[in-house]
Amino acid sequence: MKVLMVLTSHDKLGDTDHKTGFWVEEFAAPYYVFTDSGVDVTLASPKGGKPPIDPNSTTPDAQTEATERFDKDKTAQQKLETTCKLNDVDPEDFDAIFYPGGHGPLWDLTNDEHSIRLIEHFWSKGKPVSAVCHAPAVLLNAKTPSGDPIVQGRTVTGFSNSEEAAVELTEVVPFLLEDELTAKGGHYRKVEDWQAYAVQDGMLITGQNPASSEQTAQRLLDVLRTHL
Repeated sequence: MKVLMVLTSHDKLGDTDHKTGFWVEEFAAPYYVFTDSGVDVTLASPKGGKPPIDPNSTTPDAQTEATERFDKDKTAQQKLETTCKLNDVDPEDFDAIFYPGGHGPLWDLTNDEHSIRLIEHFWSKGKPVSAVCHAPAVLLNAKTPSGDPIVQGRTVTGFSNSEEAAVELTEVVPFLLEDELTAKGGHYRKVEDWQAYAVQDGMLITGQNPASSEQTAQRLLDVLRTHL
């Protein structure tokens, strides 16, 4: 089994002086769910090379067993230093695609033509597409072969409006993910803030927040085991 993990290359938090990027937990937990199960993981990003880490995801209170493991894992760190460019990726080489979140994807991956093309290719081939936290934003502009939004009529989740308000970034982000998923026709679902929650609708698997990253990856792994 081969999974493509796509990370953001965007490091600026809107018009503020703060940095953003991907959320370490949302990369590390799925990465180990996959690799511990023998999955061959390839990392990619729009610009290639090392994607930016959201500094807030490296604070002591954001650490988990997976992030602590990653901090000691030289092999994983080297892979992260050398992500391939999205436009160099051949989707035929992979069985599924997974997007870790962080605020970065709201600015770059949501509108990235190479990312959208990859998602649409995976979807048209009946391969699983998965994203967690803010990363379901990557689905907003992706369409089915018939031209409908992929999320239309499907149950989805992602970082909620109330969670965005809790981190005081409602006025900073380019859009509120919960609202946009709903506007595209998605059946948005959520649980209480910061609780783990992942939903699957066919080959579409989404998770609500950082706490949902392992569960989201596990659901993707279960789908792969069933269909391969």
